Amino acid sequence: QVQLVESGGGLVQPGGSLTLSCVATGIEFTLYALAWFRQAPGKQREFVASIVGDDSTMYGVSAKGRFTISRDNAKNTVYLRMNSLKPEDTAVYYCNADRPGLYSADDEKLYDYWGQGTQVTVSS
Repeated sequence: QVQLVESGGGLVQPGGSLTLSCVATGIEFTLYALAWFRQAPGKQREFVASIVGDDSTMYGVSAKGRFTISRDNAKNTVYLRMNSLKPEDTAVYYCNADRPGLYSADDEKLYDYWGQGTQVTVSS
């Protein structure tokens, strides 16, 4: 049974930082593409970042230059380090995993496995 469990969300002031974590179980972690998507109230789900293998990364437009995705294969964990946070980063952030395949790593259609989400709120 595949499980993705996110943590690390919370309330942060504009300009602050947060690191999200996602622990995956039930998958061959090193073989899987991993990604973060987010969804704000009333908005479509948005790609944030993905990582395939150890260092093949992609970032959404809003994340470039501010966010960093990484993985620790020994801990079956993927991270999203978020710096210079803005109020518009407020959203539920979801961790995703699946084997690389027909779709690009920035396409949510690739991912069958989703976490429950963690809320990030950026506000003063």
